[in-house]
Amino acid sequence: MGNIKVVLNRAGVRELLRSPEMMDICAGYANNALGRLGAGYEVTTQTGKNRVNAQVAAIWKQTRAANSRDNTILKALRG
Repeated sequence: MGNIKVVLNRAGVRELLRSPEMMDICAGYANNALGRLGAGYEVTTQTGKNRVNAQVAAIWKQTRAANSRDNTILKALRG
């Protein structure tokens, strides 16, 4: 076998990482975790400089304490 060199199209990769389709994928993972968590959590999504981001955050005092103590968000993401 010969050596194969792969060169990525950086602009194309950046476009893919910032696409609405990628936002839907990230939001889907976050919303699945939100379904496991219940009330007191919220999902936010945004497009950053290089890629899209989805965030699950505890918004109530009780859920922030539970997440701090038990890592509930991380466990829900691992699902």
